[in-house]
Amino acid sequence: MNHLYIVHDGENKYVFRVYTHHWRTQLEIEEELRLLNLLKKADRQVAFPIADQSNKFIQEIEAPEGKRFGVLFSFAKGIKTAKFSPETSFLIGQALAKVHQSTENVELMRMSYNAQNLLKNPVAKTKEFYSKNTSEIEFLESLSAFLTLKMENIDQQNMRSGAVHLDVWFDNLHIDNEKEITFFDFDFCGNGYLCFDISYFLFQLLATNLNEEEYQAKAESFIKGYETITKINDEEKKFLPFACLAIMTYYISVQCDRFEYWTNIFLNEDHLKRMVGNLKRWMAYNKIEIND
Repeated sequence: MNHLYIVHDGENKYVFRVYTHHWRTQLEIEEELRLLNLLKKADRQVAFPIADQSNKFIQEIEAPEGKRFGVLFSFAKGIKTAKFSPETSFLIGQALAKVHQSTENVELMRMSYNAQNLLKNPVAKTKEFYSKNTSEIEFLESLSAFLTLKMENIDQQNMRSGAVHLDVWFDNLHIDNEKEITFFDFDFCGNGYLCFDISYFLFQLLATNLNEEEYQAKAESFIKGYETITKINDEEKKFLPFACLAIMTYYISVQCDRFEYWTNIFLNEDHLKRMVGNLKRWMAYNKIEIND
């Protein structure tokens, strides 16, 4: 979604993110950085923003396409890998729960992830982009209507809410010596149910583990790790199988929306079929039928 550069000062390594043109407003970036500084202050393991000599975090860059924003971040210790053990999955669960302890009831001046923003608006955008993929679009429309009803019937009082990452998976965390977890890329942070992050991690875990027994071991370990810090209540657990489907419906539309701004050679009809195939695999695993 953005352009990233590794920066060295001779001793240390950093990441300089340049947001793509017309992707985030200055206020949205300021709110992302406010959240990261809050987490850093609470001693949570996140890649944090670094101010310049004028104590400014956001750099304005006059690019050929127009104004873009840049932010320097600390480099997350460790490595990125999809092949981690159930023991590491346990630690990821613990680390995410600690983040959630700090973000519960925190409100950002950014998008609120609700049925309108995750389902209704996104499906309309995707339908416009993939006008010929009738079977996939029909599936997404049915799924959207089904999930909207699920979200409308949630018992709000029993759902923890606050600032969410919304993109927690192996691609946005580093593991150091299989012991320390550091999260980064809070570009999609916003307001929503904290269980969105839990559900999305589980969805991506299944997508990257074709062996379902291995997935099960890592998923159970992740939940156990999380619950050593904070309990996931029954209402949240009921919603976990459905939350990630709403997030993925949104992300499909984001790819369509940003088609002109990033590497888009993969964004074709086969890609949509693959994405929908992953949704259907998750639904089959969790025994979800739209006509329930």
